[in-house]
Amino acid sequence: MDLPLIYHPDYIAPLPEGHRFPMPKFRQLYELLLTDGTAKPQQFHTPKHPTLEWIELVHTPEYVKAYCQGTLDSKAQRKIGLPWSPALANRTRIAVGGTILTAQLALTHGLACNTAGGTHHAFPNYGSGFCIFNDLAIAARVLQHIGLIKKVLIVDLDVHQGDGTALIFQEDNSVFTFSMHCEINFPGTKQKSDLDIPLPQGMEDDAYLQTLANYLPDLLSQVKPDLVLYDAGVDTHLADRLGKLALTDTGIYRREMQVLSTCIAKGYPVACVIGGGYADDLKGLVYRHSLIHRAASEIYHQYHL
Repeated sequence: MDLPLIYHPDYIAPLPEGHRFPMPKFRQLYELLLTDGTAKPQQFHTPKHPTLEWIELVHTPEYVKAYCQGTLDSKAQRKIGLPWSPALANRTRIAVGGTILTAQLALTHGLACNTAGGTHHAFPNYGSGFCIFNDLAIAARVLQHIGLIKKVLIVDLDVHQGDGTALIFQEDNSVFTFSMHCEINFPGTKQKSDLDIPLPQGMEDDAYLQTLANYLPDLLSQVKPDLVLYDAGVDTHLADRLGKLALTDTGIYRREMQVLSTCIAKGYPVACVIGGGYADDLKGLVYRHSLIHRAASEIYHQYHL
């Protein structure tokens, strides 16, 4: 058995010419994993739409209905930063379904990776920062709701604080939120995660990885999660347009190996999403997103999961 990967052709939806969100990266990531031999076609699992009831475990029915039907007002759409279309509404739901499926497969196989996901700026009643529905939060709630898990650790290493996720679980002891992010960056107003590690601008590989090592092993021992949801954002890279940190490709790969080996060695299953990445060089960006899948494949075989 090989590492389970999750992809759907509808992870792509058309955006206006020149839009700064790099929508083509999802299909290109899928194609790269296949063409360079990182993955085989049979490793890919196809998600389905989650029910509206599942999405409403996190988001208000009014917001879910308005978004799905395209009746959100223009101010709310501007806050999201992505112009509404039926195709984008469909993409939003299927990407959430992908993270739910990733989490389910991680419980079965010990490790699984989505080729999308990480929409951590979505709040219960509004979207923000290219995030419409919070896939991490919904996956955690759904798996709790259907009785597969009780305790979740969300490890958010996107360069931006997972503010929506932090707020959603602020009063919930069953989900521990850990966000390690650039201090002076979007969002301007931070929320309170269970553990926030704000990082200085320009932090490089070794200092970053040492900081992570100072916290993650102790967190696992403290939380003892039934599942780790890992947001592997690559906007921590020195070439990222929205990042402000200075990790290299090698540093990101070392980070993925560090997170996965630390969790898997202690027996904690991990579901990975790709998180943010916003570079002008799309090919370089897609390669960086592939690093979580490369690391996961290596760890998967190393531990014979």
